[in-house]
Formats: sequence, structure tokens, C-alpha cells
Amino acid sequence: MRILHTSDWHLGRSFHREGMLAHQAAYVDHLLEVVASERVDVVVVSGDVYDRALPHVDAVRLADDILVRLASSGAKVVLSSGNHDSAQRLGFSSRLIDAAGVFIRTDAASVGTPVLLDDEHGPVAIHAIPYLDPHAVLGPWALAGRSHEAALDEAMRRVRADLGARSARTRSVVLAHAFVAGAEPSDSERDISVGGVSLVPTSLFAGIDYTALGHLHGRHTLTDSVRYSGSPLAYSFSESDQLKGSWLVELGPVGMVAAEFVEAPVPRPLARLRGGIDDLLADPAHTRHESSWVQVTLTDASRPMQAMDRLRARFPHTLVIGFEAAAPGLGSLPASRTHGRTDHDIAHDFMLELRGAPPSEAETTLLDQAVDACCDDPDFDTLVSDGDPG
Repeated sequence: MRILHTSDWHLGRSFHREGMLAHQAAYVDHLLEVVASERVDVVVVSGDVYDRALPHVDAVRLADDILVRLASSGAKVVLSSGNHDSAQRLGFSSRLIDAAGVFIRTDAASVGTPVLLDDEHGPVAIHAIPYLDPHAVLGPWALAGRSHEAALDEAMRRVRADLGARSARTRSVVLAHAFVAGAEPSDSERDISVGGVSLVPTSLFAGIDYTALGHLHGRHTLTDSVRYSGSPLAYSFSESDQLKGSWLVELGPVGMVAAEFVEAPVPRPLARLRGGIDDLLADPAHTRHESSWVQVTLTDASRPMQAMDRLRARFPHTLVIGFEAAAPGLGSLPASRTHGRTDHDIAHDFMLELRGAPPSEAETTLLDQAVDACCDDPDFDTLVSDGDPG
């Protein structure tokens, strides 16, 4: 049996306010091409189909298109909900959709009941564990503690009870949406910690022929049979060096025999640049980033004027700009620099102290207006004399 493991589509997500739906649709085309060219028998999706519990209608249309096209391809689909999904909305009509070969599992009560498929070697039991909120299952499952480990431990106890009642020839696949120890998170994943703890041990999945993990956006191989596929697209600049795609897994007569990573297309690459603005605008080595989404950290001693406009003249898809110039501490100016001086002069000195350069003419005008607006009498700006609060 050939299984394509993907997860964390986050349909409807934006990237620093840039819409991603067209890029996500391009990934769908790629996914269908892989299903056809690699003769995939089943596609497993380990949670976070949508980016939010109430997805935009365009994201729902795209999800509908994906599932219809996958069903038409002849491949089966097993899909579970993630922490970004609404389990009830994603699972709507799942019992009817089963008839089309698309198996959506979002209900904790169904944990331990697998999707049963067959190939020439016999049965395969696919247990799709939805994201388990420890708060929600603490009472119903009588957990010993309120943690992700306790919730998944009970889920895997139910999975193993089911597998133990089946033929020894039954191979096992588990889908889980969790933060498993040994993997590194990205900036774009939502924190799922409870009491500061979100990790679960890899040992929970011992003995399972293949565990298809979701939640983390980078691909990870924790053991030969426990893997994260990662998200198909980068959703933060911390993912700029990650290879995106899905795992093509082959089950033989007694378990997993191979796993190959299938790279996904990159509609627009990401780049993180750092340096002085003049160097960034002139360096020919950055030519390859002119069509990338760009995050820039400027190291100029003083903050350049109109930095974003200047950067976008060369890098039109610059989305984030930061400043890393060494600045003096923001403590109070010494008394010798404030006594007997106007509020305007003190504010100008503060700007000089802050960035190492005096305010420009336009900035001086704006600063003076701000100072005047804070005075009891905007037309009165007397000198402050010693011993007289003014």
C-alpha cells in the first residue's frame, strides 16, 4: 500500500497580510499529480486543514475541490482535525462522505475505531486521532492528569486495544496532531501547551507500523516510522530554509518498507536579509531575492528615511523590516541637561540620544507639535528655573 502523508494545509491563511489561497491551490494541483504519478492508494492528512475554526468561504471551496478531486482520483483519503480546525464543522456529514472513500475523523469518541483498508497483503487499520484538547477529554476519559501526554496515552491505549483484537496480519497506521519530543517548532505554529507543557514522548507510538504526525510545520524524522510531513508552504520567515512537501510511504506485507520525501513546488521563495540599506540595495548577490518574499533587518547606525519604500524599489515583495542599530539606553537625561531648558530642547536632545542624530526639519516640526499638545497652555513654553516647577 502506498500512502502519501501530508498535513497542516492551513487553507485560508495569509502571510503577513498577503493572501495564500492561489499558492495553496497550486499545491493541490501538485498533490493530485503525485497521487497519479506515484499510484498512491491513500492520502492521509494529519490535521489543520483550515487555518481557523470558522474558515473563509473561499477556503471551504478549495477544501471541497481538493476532496472531490482526490475522491475522483481513486485514492482513499483519511483526514483528521487539528488544533486550528473546528472539529464539528470539519466533521459535518462525515458518515455520508465515507461512502465516497473520504474518511474524516474529528470526534474524540471515535478514537479506537479505525478506517479499514486492504491491499494484496491483507488489511491495514488506519487510526486517525483528532487533536485532543486535554481540557475536553479530562472528564469523559477519566484521565489521571490534564496534559497532552495523558490524552494521547489514553488514545493510544484505545488504538492498541483495537489492534490487539485483530489479525496478526493487520498493519497499523496512526495519524496524530501533537508536539512530539525530538522535533523543532517554527514561529507559525499555535502554542498548545497546558501548564507550560506540550510535549509528548515518541515512545507513545512504539509498535505502530507508521505514525503520520501533524502540527509542526517543518518535516522531521523522529524514528524511521514516526515522521512529520510539515506544512506544504512556508507560513513564517522562520521556515525560509525548510524543504516543503509530503512523505510517500510504502507498506509491505509486514510493515513499512520505504519512505521518500516528495518536494512541493515553491510559488514564491522566502529570504531573510541583513545589513546596511545601501549595501542591500547595491549588492548583486541579492539579485536572486528580487522576486522573493523578503524580511529585512537593517543595521544602519541611524534609522534610514523611507526605508520600506527604498527597499521595495528593489525587492517589491518586502513584507517585514526591522532595525538592529545599537542604541543608547533609554534612561532619563541628566539634570544638567534639563534644568533651564525648554521642553522642545529636551525632546530634541532625547531624539539625539536615542538614535545618535538630531531630528530632521520635518521631525522637529512634528515633535514640537506633540510637545505643545501635552502642555496645559500650548502657547506658553517658558524656561524652567531651579526650584520652580514652572
